[in-house]
Amino acid sequence: MTATSPAAARPRRAAIVSPVVDTLAVGGLSLLAFIPLLLTGRSDLVMISPGTQATIAALINMPHFLSSYRMIYRSREMVFRHQWASIWIPLILLLYIMVAIYQSQYTPTMVTMLLVVSSGYLAWHYTGQAWGMMATFAHLEGSPFKDDERLLVRGGLRILLAWHVVWFLHSSGFAARVGFPLDRVYSGLTWLTLLALAMGVIGLTRMRRRTGKLPPARALVAWAAIFVWYAAMARDPRAIFWVQVAHALQYLIFPMRVELNVTERHDPAPSHVWRHMLLYGAGLLGISWVMSYQVPTGAMAMVTRALGDRPGELTPVMIFAFLNIHHYFTDGVIWKLRNPEVRKDLFAHVGARSDR
Repeated sequence: MTATSPAAARPRRAAIVSPVVDTLAVGGLSLLAFIPLLLTGRSDLVMISPGTQATIAALINMPHFLSSYRMIYRSREMVFRHQWASIWIPLILLLYIMVAIYQSQYTPTMVTMLLVVSSGYLAWHYTGQAWGMMATFAHLEGSPFKDDERLLVRGGLRILLAWHVVWFLHSSGFAARVGFPLDRVYSGLTWLTLLALAMGVIGLTRMRRRTGKLPPARALVAWAAIFVWYAAMARDPRAIFWVQVAHALQYLIFPMRVELNVTERHDPAPSHVWRHMLLYGAGLLGISWVMSYQVPTGAMAMVTRALGDRPGELTPVMIFAFLNIHHYFTDGVIWKLRNPEVRKDLFAHVGARSDR
């Protein structure tokens, strides 16, 4: 008999890309970068010029918006299945933004409110995505979270959500400007993040006792990453730039996997699949460049000519507020692990597994 090597005998671990790539993408890279940076004690955590920030955003952050649009606008059937995400919300936002830009000649109130909504929604989006990463990798390991474990971990993330909202209102100066200083609330919620950490540890420990093994490393990394991200934001509010980049990296492997799986299902020839994926990546980067460098400046010039300097200056901000809010809403609609269609597209390469 021919002996089988131990490596060949072990089943390949299910992954979105591979266990190593998954771990690095969903938070491993950001932990490797952020933790040493935080340990230096420095208060400036950005360290790059605005031009370099714009380039990185065009290469990483903008593609993560566009990849979610690719999913929702992939087909006529998807558009009509998710009409609120694909049609009604963008129309409502566009109408609001048009009125807000016009009103900005006289008062910034509508612009300010949209930015507050966008930042508050961002907190829901970040903490929700952290949980989504954890649930996905637990699902891939065949050991999904039980109700009590889910309640503890998600409860801790809800505390982080509240911290993020108050952090924005506090660090932006918005609360102070409207007469509601939040220094004590912010300080109290910062201490409560220790409770959030403890709740997560208890939930993950219960999972370990039930399954007899540690939760998936990729789930642990995604969970730890958001605590470290928020520590960076607390140290330097401008570090939100790096957090956005880390969040985008965390997200991108998922729509790319869906694109690959759907492409293979319709045309499994390897040369056709990789040609399609190269075009997909080139398309994301090309449109990202246009959206980052051409659309804001063109829109600004057009609005400036029509309404004046102040509305023109605000137009790029409103464009990105639109992208942010629509992206958050779209993601909340299309990424539901309990949806069989989502599992079919996301996990086609590893086979179907059931999960609640």
